[in-house]
Amino acid sequence: MNIPKQRLAVVTGGSAGIGEAICRQLLGDGWAVVSMARRAPGFAHEHLHSIEVDLADRTATAQAADEAAHRFAPDTVIHNAGVILPALLEDVKLADLDKLVEIHLASAVLLAQACVPAMKSASFGRIVLLSSRGALGLATRTAYAATKAGMLGMARTWALELAPFGITVNVVSPGPIQTDMFHGVIPVGDPKVEQIAAGIPVRRLGQPDDVAHAVRFFVGEDAGFVTGQVLYVCGGTSVGSLTL
Repeated sequence: MNIPKQRLAVVTGGSAGIGEAICRQLLGDGWAVVSMARRAPGFAHEHLHSIEVDLADRTATAQAADEAAHRFAPDTVIHNAGVILPALLEDVKLADLDKLVEIHLASAVLLAQACVPAMKSASFGRIVLLSSRGALGLATRTAYAATKAGMLGMARTWALELAPFGITVNVVSPGPIQTDMFHGVIPVGDPKVEQIAAGIPVRRLGQPDDVAHAVRFFVGEDAGFVTGQVLYVCGGTSVGSLTL
């Protein structure tokens, strides 16, 4: 095992929301971080780098993944980028499904394929995929839930394949987290925001830092005996919130 003195992570969607929180926490821990998103992060740090790419564009994503692997040689990949595109079944567009396959699944494969060889050489690596509590089922989430659920099977498969090389693969599945993406579906000030919070067992919406804390656990050097697991950071919504 060859753990680098300074850990380096690629974080997709690192310019906002959960991705930004992950970047900030890792930087605070002394890591170097490469944000891979459509725009650069809105803050600067001496160990923060940026590769701007639209992960829905497979060719561009492959090029960005290759750049990240060869320019930075990351020991950690955190695939956080995501898009919802809600629609009831009758209104689901297959083009939207295709887009989410590219963002949630294909880009994860491309990034892992680019970065895993160096991890294998070092006999050390960490991969964390950000799925969603929505993978368990949620109205209007056909394309989103299908692709986020796909991450679970993909991660468990990778965990088995990569474990002999000292590489762990785990999943963090957030519940309702107060981000721009959340408010893109439910606007700020909408009474539904408070209704959703009241229906969560812990009685509040999650914050990006809640999810970032879970990611930090999985990418830690001491988490080498944990792989193929899914951690729901959801305030209890994955357990159920039925009131009788």
